[in-house]
Amino acid sequence: MTDLRELTRHFPRAGRLDAILLRPARRVAPLSVQEAMAIAGHGLEGDHISGGRPGGQRQVTLIQAEHLPVIASLVGVRAVDPGALRRNLVVSGLNLVAARSLFEDQPLELLIGSTVRLEISGPCDPCSRIEEAFGVGGYNAVRGHGGMTARIVCGGMLRVGDPVECRHSADRPID
Repeated sequence: MTDLRELTRHFPRAGRLDAILLRPARRVAPLSVQEAMAIAGHGLEGDHISGGRPGGQRQVTLIQAEHLPVIASLVGVRAVDPGALRRNLVVSGLNLVAARSLFEDQPLELLIGSTVRLEISGPCDPCSRIEEAFGVGGYNAVRGHGGMTARIVCGGMLRVGDPVECRHSADRPID
C-alpha cells in the first residue's frame, strides 16, 4: 500500500502559466504582461512587492484558473477578471493547494519554464479590498479560493504559456 508521503509526491500532469499580472504600486490596477523576471528572494520585477525587504513568505501570489469560475458563480457574475483578485500568476491544470508540502522534510517546488522555482508558503487569503471588487459578500466568496503565496527559490524569466510542474525538491537536477 502506498503511504501518504508517496502519494503527495505525484501529480497527474503539468500545468500551464496562463497569465502574469504586475502591480506597480499599492492600490493600482494590475498590468497584464507576457513575461516577467522572477528575482530570487524578492518577487517579480516591476511588482511593488519586489521592492520590499527580501526573504518574505509572500514574494509572489498565485491563483488557480479553475477557481475563477467558482468565484464568479459565488458572487453571481458571468466571469471574474483575475486582475480583480490582484494575484501575480494564474496557473491552470495543477492543484496549487497540493503543491504545498505536507511534510517539512519533503519539500515540494513549482518549476515554471526551465529555470524558475517557487516554494508555496501558504494560502493567499482575501483582504477587505475584495468587497470593493465584488460587493458585499465578496470576501466570503473568495475565501478558500484566493490562491497561494510563494517564495522564489530560483529566479529567471517567466512567460505566459510556460509549463508549471510540481516536483519533490530532491528530484530536481543540481544547479
